[in-house]
Amino acid sequence: MPIINDEEFGKITIRRSAKASQVRLRVAPDGTLRASLPLYAPTFLVKRLVKNNRQELRQLLHQATPQVSYENGMQIGKSHSLLVSPTSGSLKVTTRGQHITVALPAQKTLQDDDVSRQVRDAVIAALRVEAKSYLPKRLAFLAHKLGMHYDKVRFSHASGRWGSCSSNGTISLNIALMKLPFELIDYVIIHELAHTREMNHSQSFWDIVAIGDPEYRAHRRTLKSETPTI
Repeated sequence: MPIINDEEFGKITIRRSAKASQVRLRVAPDGTLRASLPLYAPTFLVKRLVKNNRQELRQLLHQATPQVSYENGMQIGKSHSLLVSPTSGSLKVTTRGQHITVALPAQKTLQDDDVSRQVRDAVIAALRVEAKSYLPKRLAFLAHKLGMHYDKVRFSHASGRWGSCSSNGTISLNIALMKLPFELIDYVIIHELAHTREMNHSQSFWDIVAIGDPEYRAHRRTLKSETPTI
């Protein structure tokens, strides 16, 4: 899909549709702007709409942005950390190794919408790296240990769920799992593996979960106090 890069709002994805009668902008699940427009409408209409509606778009993005408070020195996932470096130049967020560094101008804070969006993008990228490194291996290990089988694994971050399992055996895992203690990660994985046998939450399902995680009741309670929001 075509992409416009706006200096303030970053990536704006364009989707053309035969059903679209006018240009519309909305916030996509990943927190970026998404434009829909008729098949043969010129791209400059999107740029003009953005230019003429910046304040409304700021408010729209603010309302849609997950309320996550970023702090200097905070741990990101299992191996990354967030570092703030004051600068007299422009805002810049970079990732090197296991450090997400924010070059922060004096007049800015981590809570400003434009700052938090760039930090969130870097956090999502870092968690995705960690998730792809750890979760498939752990999933394969627990599946082998429990004698269960799945078709493939996918990753997400836009969902409000920690994980899911389709009827064809595809397990989807939220990269936000990397924020959780290892025992809760295992609980979610075992939960989804159990769905490869029982696509419900019957007593038979929970009996399967209990085999892999005898402490699942405590882990289930603890997980309710956590959120997959990134």
